[in-house]
Amino acid sequence: MPILSSAKKALRAGKKKRVYNLRRKSEIDSRSKAFRKLVAAKDKAGAEKALPSFYKALDKAAKTGFIKKNAAARLKSRAMAALKKLG
Repeated sequence: MPILSSAKKALRAGKKKRVYNLRRKSEIDSRSKAFRKLVAAKDKAGAEKALPSFYKALDKAAKTGFIKKNAAARLKSRAMAALKKLG
């Protein structure tokens, strides 16, 4: 356990950040999984509807620093490429 008051504060802050980070991660994972399922099922209309929510999750994660900006851009680009492959 931390002894210094600053270390105690850092521990409290880390616990709060962990909650937010887990929320962001589960949001990205669930939206990504839903989008990939629709692409695998070749449901273009459904995938087009799911894409904005996936983008939103990535943008929020990049804004808060959960993932890097370029990583979000890369995932968005790959999602759009998968959608375009459907025809």
